[in-house]
Amino acid sequence: MDLRQLEYFVAVAEEGNFTRAAARVHVVQSAVSAAIKTLERELGAVLLDRNSKRVLLTDAGEALLPKAQAVLDAVTEAADAVAQVKGGLTGTVRLGTLTSMTLIDLPALLGEFHRRHLGVLVRTRAATAGSQGLVEQLLDRRLDLAFASLPGEVPDGIILDELAHSVMDLVVPHGHPLADRSEVHIGDLAGLDFIDSPLGYGNRAVADRAFAAAAVPRRVTLEMSDIYTGVDYVRHGLGIALLPSYILEGTEGVTTLRVIGADLRWPLGLARPAGRARPRRPGR
Repeated sequence: MDLRQLEYFVAVAEEGNFTRAAARVHVVQSAVSAAIKTLERELGAVLLDRNSKRVLLTDAGEALLPKAQAVLDAVTEAADAVAQVKGGLTGTVRLGTLTSMTLIDLPALLGEFHRRHLGVLVRTRAATAGSQGLVEQLLDRRLDLAFASLPGEVPDGIILDELAHSVMDLVVPHGHPLADRSEVHIGDLAGLDFIDSPLGYGNRAVADRAFAAAAVPRRVTLEMSDIYTGVDYVRHGLGIALLPSYILEGTEGVTTLRVIGADLRWPLGLARPAGRARPRRPGR
């Protein structure tokens, strides 16, 4: 058993596909397949079920995966510790981001990080299932860090440092019965058709929690994957929406109202697995 075999096995297990795993570790697919077959022979157990459309772990594979991830993490941390003593960081950071994140200037942040740590490669991965999907990837060790919106209690196994927040306002089309008001109580929104993100997204969680806390029923009739399209849906009369205030400047064809009687604070933070220690600073 060697590190290369473990790296290829973890890649296939996390990607669920040999082709994507090979692209991730920058080798041909046959090399990945051969390494895992050798690993299976050495361990005397089948690790992957290759008969389904998606490669699945066997019971032996399920048992090996967390141990293999821990070994690879330990190797990375060991290399980082030596690099810090030598005066510089090297390695790869897998960073998850939201698909619509302008509350923080990510390009500027990554640019500054790159100037300070030229030896570190940052690989970003956009969320396809909202903040909940990012949390799952952190817990599965497919990501090292993630910018995520996690209102309420932080999930077990995750440490979150809040960085910024925005308040979500109500957006209605011109001509709507509420359009001539500047604020509305959450209780007055019962029974209206809402446009919102799918379950698992941070802004959807904020809205659902607020309505549940106020015991006000809410009906979501259209789901959007990009909050920036929410204004367009509202403008065309498909419903009303709760959207972060920072994306609403200069919008046309809609009216923005403040919602009272509810906590509609949308947080953004940097999340990491609880088992991953903070890097030590040189000299400590």
